[in-house]
Order: sequence, then C-alpha cells, then structure tokens
Amino acid sequence: MALIIPVIFVIIFIVAAAKKVNVFSSFCGGAEEGMKFALSLLPLLACVFMMCSLFEVSGISEALTRALRPATAALGIPEELTKLMLIKPFSGSGSLTLLTEVLEKYGADSYISRCACTIYASSETVFYVFAVYFSKCRQRPPVLPLAIVLISAFLSTVLSCLLCRFM
Repeated sequence: MALIIPVIFVIIFIVAAAKKVNVFSSFCGGAEEGMKFALSLLPLLACVFMMCSLFEVSGISEALTRALRPATAALGIPEELTKLMLIKPFSGSGSLTLLTEVLEKYGADSYISRCACTIYASSETVFYVFAVYFSKCRQRPPVLPLAIVLISAFLSTVLSCLLCRFM
C-alpha cells in the first residue's frame, strides 16, 4: 500500500513524457491555480467557522436542541443526540467532540452510541462543503441544492437511528 502513490506519480511522469508534456511547468501551473483557489476560500471558511462559533456561543444551539427534542424523540432519534444532529451540518470537529462525549458517557455498545456513530457517519458538514464547492460559482445562491442536501442529511439521521433500533 505504501507504494501506490509513488507508482501513480511514476506512471503520470511516464505518460507525460510519452506525450511530450512539460511536467514541471504543468505541475507549477496546477500548484499556482490551487493556491489561488485556496486563497479564494479563506473568507468563506472564516464565515462558516464564525457562524459555528456564534451558533454555539449565542445559545441558539441549546435553544433549538430543547425545542426539537420532542420532535426528534418522536422520529426515533434519542433526545441526547439532538445537539449532534444540529451541529453536524455546520462543524465536523464540533460534531466529533459531541460524538466522543456520547461514547464516553454511554459506552461504545449502547443504542445511543450506535445512533451517534451512524448520525456522524451518515452525512457531511454541509455548509463547509458548500463553501468549497460553490466558492467559484458567481451565480444566484444555490438554495435548491442546499435544501436537498439538508433534507437528505435529516433523512439519513432518521433512517440511521431506525437501522440502529433493529441492530
């Protein structure tokens, strides 16, 4: 397994040499574009991170957690996991911290921990991914794709807890 990446690089260099491509200048051009793209992402990522912090510090996270507990419990999501469900679309590291707390409190083999693990693994940090994917898109805001992703993340949470109930 340790040789896969070096072998891929050698194959790329051989194919490029066969096609008479200047590998070094192509690599430098790609690296330059990558740096420009990374720099264009910084304001968007700063905004996402700031919103995550504000979501937690302002108390909105706790208020939503309390308000949604009855509804999530009715859908089969343990009420202890409501906060994880809310944080996951915003912050991967924040949701990992909550997952770790659940595992420490309830043990790895409990129903709540199994649900927490499947909630964590069944969706992506939506707003971070949207910041990356749509950073180059200068058109109208991608509201429909965002709604579809949030709905699918919610459904994956409900279905993953349902699955854990039968395991």
